[in-house]
Amino acid sequence: MHTPTNSKTAWHRMGSSATIKLLVISTLALVLLIPASMVTSLVQERMARNEEVTGEINSKWGRQQTITGPVLSIPFEMHTENQTGQRITLTEYVHLLPDSIDIKSQVTPEVRYRSIYESILYGLQLTIECQFPNLPLEELRISPDDIIWSGAAVWIGISDLRGINAPVQGTHNGQAIAMEPGIEPYGLVASGISTAVPIKNQEASHHFSFLLSLNGSHQIDFTPVGKTTTVSVGSNWKNPSFIGAFLPKERHISDNGFSAKWQILHLNRNYPQYWKGSRYNLTGSDFGVKFFKPVDTYQKVMRTVKYALLFMAFTFYALFITETLNHLRIHPVQYLLTGFAMIIFYALLLALSEHVGFNTAYLVASFAVIGLISGYARSILKHPKASRMVGMTMLLLYAYLYAVLQLDAYALIVGSTGLFAVLATVMYLTRQVDWYALSQDTVRLGSDPAADAPR
Repeated sequence: MHTPTNSKTAWHRMGSSATIKLLVISTLALVLLIPASMVTSLVQERMARNEEVTGEINSKWGRQQTITGPVLSIPFEMHTENQTGQRITLTEYVHLLPDSIDIKSQVTPEVRYRSIYESILYGLQLTIECQFPNLPLEELRISPDDIIWSGAAVWIGISDLRGINAPVQGTHNGQAIAMEPGIEPYGLVASGISTAVPIKNQEASHHFSFLLSLNGSHQIDFTPVGKTTTVSVGSNWKNPSFIGAFLPKERHISDNGFSAKWQILHLNRNYPQYWKGSRYNLTGSDFGVKFFKPVDTYQKVMRTVKYALLFMAFTFYALFITETLNHLRIHPVQYLLTGFAMIIFYALLLALSEHVGFNTAYLVASFAVIGLISGYARSILKHPKASRMVGMTMLLLYAYLYAVLQLDAYALIVGSTGLFAVLATVMYLTRQVDWYALSQDTVRLGSDPAADAPR
């Protein structure tokens, strides 16, 4: 039967065991992932709120715009029989795409704010020139007598009609035409503008021109409906992101803005120049430009939070190595408080970055947490050299993380190299440590070994 003294000694030895201490530290690091996940949820919540507010701003100004067309749609009579053999006549549409279409656009973006949130809005000036061929009735197998020429209409798909800020000016073969809101339910686009045009079968071709003034937000897309589609976009925005099915053939980006030019052939897409009904879908071939924000605060904060476990592990093991090399002892509760301080860093970073930007927020939050933990380490370790080691370790960690966050293509190689360097440093510093002997170490925190000897 063990005496109380022996039990206390056994417990003291177990408490000083390096293996058990490492297990306790690892467990604490995993437990602290719970508040770290709460911070992740907070970042996602703020991101959702940001999207909600910017969506509200965009809805009042104009959402992202997709320009489709012009397309010429002409109704015709289709004769068929029902189940009883009775002859019936249905009205269907034939859609004709232009042989050539040339779109020139000038975009003027600006940033609008609501509280701490921002949205990129733009004004767009579009000039469209297109040439339609004669309707190929033989290829379509439609009788000229079945064509309803009076119902012919030319239309342009515009994804958000609320963005139209001036009357649309249009001409057909040099004659002015008035565009009206709405299009027939062709099943090709959801919204747009259209007008009836006096099409005659004997006309060889039809030339249209349009001048549009639109408001939109974040990005603009075009659908290549021409046999040859040429689109030019110019803007004073310095950070364009070219998106969609096609990249520009020519582009120039400078501090004064950008210009880009696309040239798309009908062979590059999966629908023909003319068809009957709604058998083809115009989606999937869109291309355009997105007005990219070079610094997305929430994405950077989210990337930072992903390093939470790695940072806690490095900091905890830095404290462990410090207490091991200097024959000191740190209680698990003190490790836990240090971990909470590191979690607070991410909350501070999120809160500050919404007001002063990510870089300034990172600088303030990191120095605040480094100062807090360094001062706490100096208090609990009562060993100036050891506390300076902890402070320098954290300073290097946060500086390293900041450098990784600024990188894109080289983030993985820099991160992997840094981890290797940290591991090599730890192995070097602990190369002469007798880990088995640590289980017999009973030196208390900040005490003199001689003072702890039995009297």
